[in-house]
Amino acid sequence: MADEAIDAFLDAFLKEAMEANGLGYVGGDDFGLVCLQKRGSVTEAQRAAVEAWLKGRSELTSAEVSPLIDVWYPEKPINPVA
Repeated sequence: MADEAIDAFLDAFLKEAMEANGLGYVGGDDFGLVCLQKRGSVTEAQRAAVEAWLKGRSELTSAEVSPLIDVWYPEKPINPVA
């Protein structure tokens, strides 16, 4: 992809998948972490929305979204958000 197309994709990702769902992204082009923009935890519905957005993009040949994890304590299971 041309640099302009990559920039447009990343802008759309940040606006449509992150900001629209109250999320923030930390990482690079090939992997990263998605966190809530405020104190709290990402929900399964937010995770699913980001995954659907990524998998619906023709620019990507594949997208892998992990299960939810606690980035501070990754060895501990997460508590579901009610």
